Amino acid sequence: QVQLVESGGGLVQPGGSLRLSCAASGSIITIATLGWYRQAPGKQRELVADITSGGSTNYADSVKGRFTISRDNAKNTVYLQMNMLKPEDTAVYYCYAGRVNQGWRASDYWGQGTQVTVSS
Repeated sequence: QVQLVESGGGLVQPGGSLRLSCAASGSIITIATLGWYRQAPGKQRELVADITSGGSTNYADSVKGRFTISRDNAKNTVYLQMNMLKPEDTAVYYCYAGRVNQGWRASDYWGQGTQVTVSS
């Protein structure tokens, strides 16, 4: 089994910054894609950003220029640096691991979510 443990959420004022971390543990050989999704109350879960094992990144238009995703393949960890936060960034942020290669299978996994609240 693979577990994703997120950290770094919290309350921040508009214009502030937060850094989210997500560490994957378990029997892991490789992880094809690591990413972050978010879900605000009453809205569907949406992609924020993701990154492949080769370092290719993809961002939602709403966060381009403000958020930066990175990963440490040796630690199976993904980070999301969030700058210039806006109230509309308020949501539960979920870590995602796509095509986790465990040798006998490849599966997708989700973290439990971490709350990010942007408010004055």
